[in-house]
Amino acid sequence: MADETRVPRRHPWRARMRAFREGRRQVRAAIGRGIRFVFSPLSHLREELREWVEPRRKVVLPVAAVIGIGLAAILPFLRDWFAIPLWLQRATSGSALTQVGLFVLFALGLNVVVGFAGLLDLGYVAFWSIGAYTAGLATGAAEYTKGLRAETATLADKPEWQMWMWGILLLALVVAVLAGIVLGSPTLRLRGDYLAIVTLGFGEIVRITANNLDTITVGPRGIASIPHPAIEAGPVNVRWGSLTDTKYYWLLLVLVVLWIVAITLLDRSRIGRAWVAIREDEVAAAAMGVPVVRMKLAAFVIGACTAGVGGVIYAERINFINPSTFGIIQSILILTAVVIGGMGSIPGAIVGATAVVLLPEVFRGFEEYRFFVFGIAIIVVMIFRPQGLIPSRRRKAELGGAVVEEQLYEAAHTAGS
Repeated sequence: MADETRVPRRHPWRARMRAFREGRRQVRAAIGRGIRFVFSPLSHLREELREWVEPRRKVVLPVAAVIGIGLAAILPFLRDWFAIPLWLQRATSGSALTQVGLFVLFALGLNVVVGFAGLLDLGYVAFWSIGAYTAGLATGAAEYTKGLRAETATLADKPEWQMWMWGILLLALVVAVLAGIVLGSPTLRLRGDYLAIVTLGFGEIVRITANNLDTITVGPRGIASIPHPAIEAGPVNVRWGSLTDTKYYWLLLVLVVLWIVAITLLDRSRIGRAWVAIREDEVAAAAMGVPVVRMKLAAFVIGACTAGVGGVIYAERINFINPSTFGIIQSILILTAVVIGGMGSIPGAIVGATAVVLLPEVFRGFEEYRFFVFGIAIIVVMIFRPQGLIPSRRRKAELGGAVVEEQLYEAAHTAGS
C-alpha cells in the first residue's frame, strides 16, 4: 500500500487572527514611529534634563514640587490675568478645579488599593458616602432636615458651622477606617473577581441602607442644609461658600499634598514593598513571610479613610446628599482615572483624575456628543497607552514583558501550524 502524504490541517481562523494581529502591530508601530518623530526633540530634551537632575535630586525635586504646588494654586486666576479660550476658562473655573481636587484625592486613595496592593475594588464609592453621611449626621443637618419636613423645625434652627466641626474630618476618617476593617477582615482572603464582586456588593449595600434607613439618613429625600465650613479665630475670618467658591479647591489642594507625602513615604517603606510582593504573587509573598491579610487590610483602610475625608468636603460643598449620588458609576469613574493615569503611579493618578473630570468640560462645546467624544478619547488612550499616561516603572516593565510573551505565543502557534 502506497504511503499516503499527510495533508496538514488548515485553520483559516488562525490565519485570519495572525493577519489581524500583524496588521494591528504594524499600525501601532507606524503610529508610534510618527509620534516619536514628532516628539523626538522633546524626548532628547527630557533625557538631557534627567541626566542633569539625577545628581541633584535632593535639591531639584523639592523645589520642583513647591513650584508645581504654586502653579496649581494660581490656576483659578488664569482667566483674570490672561485672555484664554472659552474651553480653558471652563476647565480652570472654581467648580471644575474643585471637582478635580476631589477626584484626585479619591484616585490617590484607590491607587493604593488597586495600584500598590493589586486589589480590585468596585465599591470604593461606599467610603465616599460614609464620609458624606458622617458630615450630615455630625453637623445636625439630618435632624434639622427631618424636623423641617415634619414642620417641627424652623429656619432659626438651621445648623451653623462651629469650630469644633473641623473635627468631623477626623471623625469621618475613623468611621471609614472602621468600615474598611469590617469589610476587609472577612473578605480580603478572596482574590480577583471574587473580591471585586464582594466590594461591588458592599457599595450597593451601603447605598441601599442609606436609602431605606429613613430614621437616620432621611432616606431617598436626602439630607439638606449641611453647613459650609469656616475659620473664625481672632482676626482670621474665612468662610467657604457656594459650589463655585475657589477656597474649596485650595482646601482640597492642601489635603492632596498631605496625602501625596503620606502615600509616598508608605510606598518607600517596608509596607510598600510588602504591597508590591502581594501584587506580584500573593502565594510567594505569603511563603516568604509577608503577612498578606494584614497588608491587604492596611491598603484597604488607607483607601477607605481617603474617601471618607473627601466625602466630608463633598457634603459641605454641595450642602445636600442623597443615596442616588453614590451609585456604582462613581466607583467606575474613579477606577478609570487610576487605570488611565497609570496604576501604581502617584503622578499618574493625578493626571488620570484630571483627565476624567476636565475632558467632559473641554468637550462641552460638542453639547450632547461630549460624553461620546470623551469615551473615544479614553479608548484611544487605552489602545496606545495601555500602561497609562504616566505609568510606574514597574508597571511599564510588566506590560513590556507581556508584549514579548504574546509574540512568543504567536510564534509558537505559527510553528505548530
